[in-house]
Amino acid sequence: MATIVNTTEEEPMLAVVRSTAQLAWADAGPEVADPEVARLCAEAQQHLLAARWLDMATLMLASADLLLLSPSAPDKDLECTLTVTCNLVTKAGSEDEALEIAKLICAKLTHQPADKTTLRIKVLFSLYNLLPSLSGKALVYRKALELAATAGKAAADCVVPTFKNIDAFVAYWGIGKPEQRELFLAVTRILKDHKGMTKDYFKFLNKYLATFDGSGDDADAIGAAKEEAAAAIVEFVKSSDLYQCDLLDMPAVAQLEKDDKYQPVYELLKIFLTQRLESYLAFQTANSTLLQGYGLVHEECITKMRLMSLLDLSGHCSGEIPYSAITKALEINDDEVEYWIVKAISSKILDCKVDQLNQLVIVSRHTVRVFGMPQWQSLRSKLGVWRGNIANAINTIQANKVTEDGGQGMQGLMIR
Repeated sequence: MATIVNTTEEEPMLAVVRSTAQLAWADAGPEVADPEVARLCAEAQQHLLAARWLDMATLMLASADLLLLSPSAPDKDLECTLTVTCNLVTKAGSEDEALEIAKLICAKLTHQPADKTTLRIKVLFSLYNLLPSLSGKALVYRKALELAATAGKAAADCVVPTFKNIDAFVAYWGIGKPEQRELFLAVTRILKDHKGMTKDYFKFLNKYLATFDGSGDDADAIGAAKEEAAAAIVEFVKSSDLYQCDLLDMPAVAQLEKDDKYQPVYELLKIFLTQRLESYLAFQTANSTLLQGYGLVHEECITKMRLMSLLDLSGHCSGEIPYSAITKALEINDDEVEYWIVKAISSKILDCKVDQLNQLVIVSRHTVRVFGMPQWQSLRSKLGVWRGNIANAINTIQANKVTEDGGQGMQGLMIR
């Protein structure tokens, strides 16, 4: 955002009103233009003297339309006008007045946003920094996301770097679930078609869906999340990097089980998270058109489902998996077992050793496909045992040290 350096004696706000008014009436001739410019400047002077900053913002923004919608208008003129207008929030007599001014600016910048989108977003970020109100900051940031979602890659690139701080923003603003929901949804709309951001897209879909708990007001709003719930399932199935998720535990996803349109997608998620390759192949035979409609490639699904089946075997074995069990579950030949073991290890979902002599895979660690409340409870129990063992070890060490120190003291007394 440009910094205004006043090089004349005229107040910057009046200078902006004068220059934009002159531009607006340039084609009308001096007989018409001069009185109109004088009238607008006089009106601005009255607002300035009375400290009517909201009225001043309205007047200045009316002139900004000429610059916003004119392809030939220099960006520097528009940036100058909006910089001065944004600074009005620092003059406001209260946070409420500053917020109203900010809303006017946001409304102007998000109206007919096809032109100069990147500059509009830049102005909004400057407005964000000037606002004292946390709720105002949250509003302005969401408006910047809305603008970015309507424009191309250049505009999206302006906001994408800020996404890594979203959790900190949410905590700082102190916004509730409905506002968080709007925020996360806006982020997903930007990331959906942003190249190389599929993992982030899936992450924010999860954040959005997690804001629904299925109770209270959510019971009415949750129906609007069906499309995003299905999108999250498809992204999980597509991804060659994701082998674990908690989508099945989310009410926004669970509602798909009874939905005529999305029930097959929910069934596909259950197969990938709780069943093996055989179930997927049966599903694909009956739903090949549906899979193609969601852009899912059958061969890629088979690859992922084989790895998922291997994880399922690892979870049900006692640390050792016979080759024969792997060939059956993955529907492969004996000489392909080690290929899939290596593939699982390289995907960082399995740690194991291969006993070729005994035709066994000895598993030391594997990814759990579903990590929900039961898994958290199990982890808590294991950490409790671990904590108890550490405490016992510390007590034993301290007791031995006391005994050793006491023995040395007695030995000293005897020498004397």
